[in-house]
Amino acid sequence: MQFVRGASSVKGSSASQTLTAEVDSRSIYVGNVDYACTAEIVRRHFQSCGIVNRVTILMNEFSLPKGCAYVEFLKIDAVPKALLLNESELHGRKIKVCAKRTNIPGMNQYFGRYTWVLRSRRPPPLYPRPGYGSVPRCRRSMRYRPY
Repeated sequence: MQFVRGASSVKGSSASQTLTAEVDSRSIYVGNVDYACTAEIVRRHFQSCGIVNRVTILMNEFSLPKGCAYVEFLKIDAVPKALLLNESELHGRKIKVCAKRTNIPGMNQYFGRYTWVLRSRRPPPLYPRPGYGSVPRCRRSMRYRPY
């Protein structure tokens, strides 16, 4: 059983990256996990697919579960069987099961959360667009007329 406080990226040689890719090929991501679920409950749920090597439940900075987990199997053959358990019920919730992706450091470097900051540095237009400004395009009475 392993609890992790956040996402960490593996930086190093290509040997460690190939090892990480091999472990990720034997792992699955489980989403919408109940906060009261323990690693043993998740392990028992996926025991029918194959031998579970490790269950990792992600935690936030306050040591509370995030609601997702990673399950690592001993063999690659267990991953397709585990994917069949998508939309199954675990501890009263329908869980989402998909294959774990290999994290590539720097992959989301420029297209992340704050791309609007980069896009907003355009020079202002030389003239105002029609229909915007202090003078309205058409003057109508402000009274409500349904017909």
